[in-house]
Amino acid sequence: MSALENLPAESLRTDEAENMESEGVIGKLAGWIDRADPGSRAALSRLDPDAMRPHQMAALSRALIGAGLSPENWHPATWKQWALIAHGMALAGHRKGSLGNQFAEAGVSEARVTKLLVSRGDAFLQIVPRLLRLLVSKQVRPNWYAFGALIRHNDSEDSHEQAKVEALRLHIAGQYFSALSRKAT
Repeated sequence: MSALENLPAESLRTDEAENMESEGVIGKLAGWIDRADPGSRAALSRLDPDAMRPHQMAALSRALIGAGLSPENWHPATWKQWALIAHGMALAGHRKGSLGNQFAEAGVSEARVTKLLVSRGDAFLQIVPRLLRLLVSKQVRPNWYAFGALIRHNDSEDSHEQAKVEALRLHIAGQYFSALSRKAT
């Protein structure tokens, strides 16, 4: 029996205050990036979360602080997660909507979506930039509320967070496969 099956249905619902806070930060970050000067935006879109250059670190720090985050005491993994989110927003943009539908709209293969949703750790973090480049090439802007949550909580050690991210993965898969089936008919 999975951790997901052991939790009552109420615990699978995202805590409303936490969800609103996360959405607020994601929205502020997207807004900051949209309004950023061309140099900062370029630094973020060229950013490699594994090997940030000084000007990219400066642009990322300004963006995160502008979004209301306090990164001064973060662990390297947290920096990497937020760097990937900011990089993705600068590269692909942000649009509300169903992330699964957006993957289907971009023509992302079933294999690639499945690989994204079952991968963990560094394997997951390596898949995301490739998927972002595909979305950009198809001119599909992803929903960073969902994508950001997937990135930030992918490797959570907290069982409640694990259950929430697992529910998110299943939700994205359901949206994606439903969209594919609608396209086929």
